[in-house]
Amino acid sequence: MERKHTSIPIDPARLKMMKNQLTRFLMTYKFALDEMNTKVGILQEEFQYVHEYNPIEHVSSRLKSPESILQKVQRKRIPMNMEDIREHIKDIAGIRISCSFQKDIYAIQDMLEKHEDIRILEVKDYLQTPKPNGYRSLHLIVEVPVYMSDRIEHVAVEIQIRTVAMDFWASLEHKIFYKFGEVVPSELSSELKDVAEAAAKLDQRMESLHQQANEYKKEAVDAESLQSVNVQDTQYAIPAQLIRALTDDDKKNQ
Repeated sequence: MERKHTSIPIDPARLKMMKNQLTRFLMTYKFALDEMNTKVGILQEEFQYVHEYNPIEHVSSRLKSPESILQKVQRKRIPMNMEDIREHIKDIAGIRISCSFQKDIYAIQDMLEKHEDIRILEVKDYLQTPKPNGYRSLHLIVEVPVYMSDRIEHVAVEIQIRTVAMDFWASLEHKIFYKFGEVVPSELSSELKDVAEAAAKLDQRMESLHQQANEYKKEAVDAESLQSVNVQDTQYAIPAQLIRALTDDDKKNQ
């Protein structure tokens, strides 16, 4: 005999109350995400217009869906209530920052830590200690205040900072794992780790080239500055003929 499934009726008023609670819960994370995106955007724009070099290549953000939150709650065996979810799941709101070089990652971390209204809750440095599969990134769990109409909520946001090469590797690694249902053949896992190490070496070589370029640029600027003088806020070019004459005269007097 086929067993009939009966659904438990839910009081509409209670259902509406639960929906409002979930909406307010998610909105606090959305507002925290907006706050952090604004802070990162200001840093990005400041470097764009004030400094000669911008360490931030790309920024993306995401808010976990209720379904994704439920899956994590069940996987981690967390009690099904808002307070426990808030306490034990810190990546409901997430931001990913891509940088050109590894040194930029720590520079951005340092800038974020200097914000008075950002509290660093946790740091996971997978750059110094990569995961067994080769994954490299810096993970920060930060807490920011969100000003609601009737209260102040201190909300956690996860920030992942990695180089463009690291981000490219992580994106492809995720697609491969998804295709194999999290069970990847050992030869593929080994190859992925080798590629991760190759990407790390590429980052090191590109950073070295960048430092060399900066040194060449500094030398060129220094040489150019020696060919002019500044008198009472007015810049005067020194004619090459005068430089040679003064140099020759200096040699005669030695």
